[in-house]
Amino acid sequence: MTRVAVVGAAGYIGGELLRILTTHPEVELAAATSRRLRGRQIDGVHPNLRGRTRLAFCAEDRLDHYDVLFLATPHRETMRRMPEFLGRADTIIDLSGDFRLRCADTYEDYYGVPHEATALLGTFVPGVPEFHRERLRTADRVSVPGCMANAGILALTPLAEAGLIRDEITVDARTGSSGAGATAGSENLHAERSGALRVFAPTRHRHEAEISQATGLPVRMTATGVEAVRGVQLLCRARLADGAGERDIRSAYRERYADEPFVRVVAQRRGLHRFPDAKILSGSNFCDVGFALDPESDGVTVIAALDNLVKGGAGNAVQCMNIRLGLPESLGLDFPGLHPN
Repeated sequence: MTRVAVVGAAGYIGGELLRILTTHPEVELAAATSRRLRGRQIDGVHPNLRGRTRLAFCAEDRLDHYDVLFLATPHRETMRRMPEFLGRADTIIDLSGDFRLRCADTYEDYYGVPHEATALLGTFVPGVPEFHRERLRTADRVSVPGCMANAGILALTPLAEAGLIRDEITVDARTGSSGAGATAGSENLHAERSGALRVFAPTRHRHEAEISQATGLPVRMTATGVEAVRGVQLLCRARLADGAGERDIRSAYRERYADEPFVRVVAQRRGLHRFPDAKILSGSNFCDVGFALDPESDGVTVIAALDNLVKGGAGNAVQCMNIRLGLPESLGLDFPGLHPN
């Protein structure tokens, strides 16, 4: 059995990692850390795990050495502590934002502080199995993209690779409250969030830098909080290249994702679910991608949806682990989502 541990396991992403790992048939969940809650039983914080594990949260100084160490630690803190983490495991899978960007100047621009481990930038393989699978097979350091970034990368990369879109891409991202984390401030109280459509990042959301880096496209992104707990939906608006049309777009997606276990191209022409909707993806590791053409212009709107805590975080990280360990890629990740939900 592969011994794994989760650092920062008390948050929502940490909880999702524990949920998936406690039922994974090829791993032993050996430790889960929380400074704030050390000594407490895991199922007292994540009640959906009652009866799944007898582990209690431990302090980080009690960590041993593991085959795989998942980091659900905060941005800015992770880069300071990465040398310590690297000595704790054969493979590090980082879910913070600190090693997603390759350029120190870009990191400082979007995160507001200088990067403190610049020598390690670029040494992490992007945790996007659909585009980095071969590198992930031997990767000892993996950086999982942000939830909205992953949706944008999966939505736009096939079209960018095929040269089907041009000019600046405008991304309108909507996200549920769990994206803010388990210790978010007053802006996520029910009284403030319920019924709100709050634009919290009208410009320069940090995930736009990840999408631009991955696709090579200039991206401008707006992020809005909606009344949902889980889920991300992106509307990506672009102009088509000269001569490109619907058939080209469908072909690009089908060719790129024909053998992908967790990306589905939504191509229904009618009905309630003809475009990707995060609600039906709750708890699943799927990303659904679809599109619509503007019949009066050369514009295309690409729509992508996923569960921000699973394909946008913990599930994607476990998918990367499966690849690294030579296991079936979908192991522990076959939950299809809920409908109705």
